[in-house]
Amino acid sequence: MESTELIKKVRKIEIRTKALSQQIFSGQYHSAFKGRGMAFSEVRQYNYDDDVRFIDWNVTARFNQPYVKIFEEERELTVMLLIDVSGSNLFGTHGQFKADLITELATVLSFSAIHNNDKVGVIFFSNKVEKFIPPKKGKSHILRIIQELVSYTPSQVDTNISEALRYLTNVIKKKCTAFIISDFIDLDFEQALKIASNKHDIVALHITDFREIKMHDLGLVKVKDPESGSFYLADTSDIRTRREYEKWWNNLRQKNREIFKRTGVDVATLQTGEDYVKELSELFKRRG
Repeated sequence: MESTELIKKVRKIEIRTKALSQQIFSGQYHSAFKGRGMAFSEVRQYNYDDDVRFIDWNVTARFNQPYVKIFEEERELTVMLLIDVSGSNLFGTHGQFKADLITELATVLSFSAIHNNDKVGVIFFSNKVEKFIPPKKGKSHILRIIQELVSYTPSQVDTNISEALRYLTNVIKKKCTAFIISDFIDLDFEQALKIASNKHDIVALHITDFREIKMHDLGLVKVKDPESGSFYLADTSDIRTRREYEKWWNNLRQKNREIFKRTGVDVATLQTGEDYVKELSELFKRRG
């Protein structure tokens, strides 16, 4: 992509998503994603209704009168975006590719995070971790993330969500909020998700396209598996072929739902070409 074209695309995404995050998501984001807990702030003299468990005995002994510790919410978060850059996301029949929707969602979340003074980092993954951007604050950092989202070309095309989750668990030591933004077309990631969700607050954003859900009668069609590179002839006029495909899709969707439920991971399903504002808002409200 030419540099001028890249700058234009980054700027377009920035304008749209920044406005959304400011006008719609900032307050909801703040209430939905809490800080790490309570941090010590200061000491002050004891009042008769204070909890005696918070008496600072060292300060009390020094001044010969009771003092208590004061705590406040430790607001700052680290937000990690786990971005699926595998080949299956280069598909879309409703105005945009799944990869385009992933880019927009990641940008909205990034701006929502920096409005709350949180750090943002990114893990791009296919069947391996493709790129890691360490968490930082600031607009220039977010613009770098958008540029990478727009221009990054992965070295692999198939998917291994477990690899990304294992990397997250190993590289981010303190608890963070992590968004996995993926179509979740993968064989088995439950164990890695369970381990990661015990340490971090994990949220799944499941990206789909209308044409993936149901196969339509288009006659004899040559199709390509973007993650293996193999071509197939599919007779979509055959009702058995369509039923077999729909059975596979429904089984995969049900399996993923059960994984998220067992691991306690919140999930929102978002379709290409559709307004994602409502789905994200409902996700935030459920967590608020």
